[in-house]
Amino acid sequence: MPESWWGNAIFSLVPTIVLGLIFWMIMRMIIRGDRTARLKYDQVEAEERAKAGLPPRTIHRGQTADETTADPLAVRAADDPPGAVPDGRSRA
Repeated sequence: MPESWWGNAIFSLVPTIVLGLIFWMIMRMIIRGDRTARLKYDQVEAEERAKAGLPPRTIHRGQTADETTADPLAVRAADDPPGAVPDGRSRA
């Protein structure tokens, strides 16, 4: 264990920072994997519906599943009130 003040500070902060980075990377991988799986599922479902001769699935306000896979934020953008900024907060 280091005897100097700076050595103790670094020795105590480094494990916390490393664990925080590991947690962030794991959460990022989980969220990206879920997003990718949902997009792939929508694509497969659209292909199967087309093979079966069914119309495209309506997601929200007349959008089809194919349109939402092209723009994953389309459903959320349609739900936002007028004047909302992209992160979901209102400008008021």
